[in-house]
Amino acid sequence: MSNELLKRIFSSIVLIPIIFFSIIKGEFYFNILLIVLISFVIYEWDKLVNQKIIKTTGFGFIFFVFILSFFLRNNYNPEIFLFLILICVSTDLGGYIFGKILKGPKLSKVSPNKTYSGMIGSYILSLLSGYFFLKLKIFEKTNEFFFELNNLEFVILIVIISSISQVGDLIISYFKRLAKVKNTGNLLPGHGGILDRIDGLIFAVPIFYLLILILKI
Repeated sequence: MSNELLKRIFSSIVLIPIIFFSIIKGEFYFNILLIVLISFVIYEWDKLVNQKIIKTTGFGFIFFVFILSFFLRNNYNPEIFLFLILICVSTDLGGYIFGKILKGPKLSKVSPNKTYSGMIGSYILSLLSGYFFLKLKIFEKTNEFFFELNNLEFVILIVIISSISQVGDLIISYFKRLAKVKNTGNLLPGHGGILDRIDGLIFAVPIFYLLILILKI
């Protein structure tokens, strides 16, 4: 196992309980988490992009997404936001694991490390994670939230979230490529910056919120 992967695993072990606690425990802790995250993301985006129009547009989009995150977590229930995070994390993890093991043809020149096997792995792990998340009895509220969806609709929902998450990853990879940097920061050992870790989630939040409104669930 590579040193980089070990750092990645250790960072995840530390971060996941903190995020889980902040979302579940209450609005105060979640708001603190949002403030910390948005501060780092804005700092990293400011360093990453030089073009004023793109930088300003990015700032506006980041604020918009974090406001939506606040309403998504507080207007529904914490489990719903956890569900979204789980799908995005599973998408990222599935792409990383499958891509490293199977390798194969590259997905895009924008991000040379992305492969078709990784893309398939992202879908597989996100679907499995979504299925088991809803099967856990401790998340009965989430089951109630999605009870109007049939199996096909639920699968489509996960595939859409996973797809948007992957697109978000590629978009940030594009800007990193332009800036000629590997990571948006070095705060998280094995992961890079905060933006590196939540790039897919940032783009998935508004789409997920829109889907909830459309589906009226």
